[in-house]
Amino acid sequence: MNLHLADPTSDAIPLWPVTKTGFDTWVKGREAVQARWIGASGFKAKPGKYLLVPGEGGRLAGVVVGIDEKPDLWAYAGLPRALPAGIYQIQSKSDAVAATRSALGWALGTYGFDRYREKSERSFADLVWPDGADRGHVERAARAIALVRDLINTPASDMGPAELAEAAQRVASANGADCRVTVGDDLLTQSYPMVHAVGRASSRKPRMIDMIWGNPAHPKVTLVGKGVCFDSGGLDIKPASGMALMKKDMGGGAMALGLASLIMASKLPLRLRVMVPAVENAVGSNAFRPGDVLRSRKGITVEIGNTDAEGRLVLGDALADADAEAPELMIDFATLTGAARTAVGPDLPALFTDDDQLAADLARHGAIESDPHWRLPLYKPYRAMLDSKVADINNAGEGGMAGAITAALFLKEFVAKTKSWAHVDLYAWNQKARPGRPAGGEAMMLRAVYALLAERYGRG
Repeated sequence: MNLHLADPTSDAIPLWPVTKTGFDTWVKGREAVQARWIGASGFKAKPGKYLLVPGEGGRLAGVVVGIDEKPDLWAYAGLPRALPAGIYQIQSKSDAVAATRSALGWALGTYGFDRYREKSERSFADLVWPDGADRGHVERAARAIALVRDLINTPASDMGPAELAEAAQRVASANGADCRVTVGDDLLTQSYPMVHAVGRASSRKPRMIDMIWGNPAHPKVTLVGKGVCFDSGGLDIKPASGMALMKKDMGGGAMALGLASLIMASKLPLRLRVMVPAVENAVGSNAFRPGDVLRSRKGITVEIGNTDAEGRLVLGDALADADAEAPELMIDFATLTGAARTAVGPDLPALFTDDDQLAADLARHGAIESDPHWRLPLYKPYRAMLDSKVADINNAGEGGMAGAITAALFLKEFVAKTKSWAHVDLYAWNQKARPGRPAGGEAMMLRAVYALLAERYGRG
């Protein structure tokens, strides 16, 4: 992956970042010819806008860039695609955190998913590494985010349970982790019955991916990701419009793998475990049915109220296994409910946790890292909506209300020993392109969670 970040050079083209409030003063300090050009252009330093300033002999003298008073990660992210090819350098001093953020935003602005295209002829502008930027972190974070995006963007024809497991094994191999994959009917002998039930109707065998890395003496942190590689809805089949984006239903699994790759490459002093149940929810003669009762790994019996509520089933087995070793922190990621999107929209993952300190820390890091989310309540009285007349619990909430909350409460049934647990219901997709965030698969909360872990446990 070419991040389009370059070493210093004497002929770099200046980027002049200017705020709207400081613009008039800045223009007065320019050469007369440049000031007249800028004034004639009507440019007012609106954040996200830029202006090319010509120099002698037709060369480019520099670029004025409108930024916010407190520029965020995306301040320069639109420029790599917008500017003429060349090497540019930001003409302002900043601290190491801001420099790192500027470089990462630039790198993310060069991402594109070109796997199914002829060789791309697109050119990008390069940026001189800002002084003080943490080059290692920028490179690791950009590659982790690209991994998440690539996995989600790949269609289900090329990203089934086997391919997702292969991706996990590549991540493990690159970082010296152990990765065990349980396949097909072995899921029954290894006690993952709900994973097997959801995935058995597909011609592509279901899998449980289980990766372990780090010193056993270090704090135990576990990531769990929903890996439904395609969701037809099962026998409660979705309409065509509901299947259009179901290649992204493994977005939680992609998030767990991408975050794990960043943690391991950064050598955080953790004992990390990653679990991804990888299945395809298909229609077939042996598909699980509405009204069936499944016995989970934990022993909880689950009545199937709807086969399209399959993600919580496969996560239940994974959470029960992970919870058994009582990790200090466990976070699961899942493209779980349309109700979460109705509540907070596509850009905000919904966070559920009973740990107020964890929620506060994640909110703080989300704001710093331009990686937002919104906390929703684990409202205990709604657990009654999941009551079953024939089993311990139903997988679909009664009445069709509070769907994101009841899904989170369902998952909570499988977590008992873990010291601190959070559930993230995310969309994992950009509906429209914005600087640094092209339409398509997206890593949501990766930077916020990584920053939390780095703060709590150190950087090795």
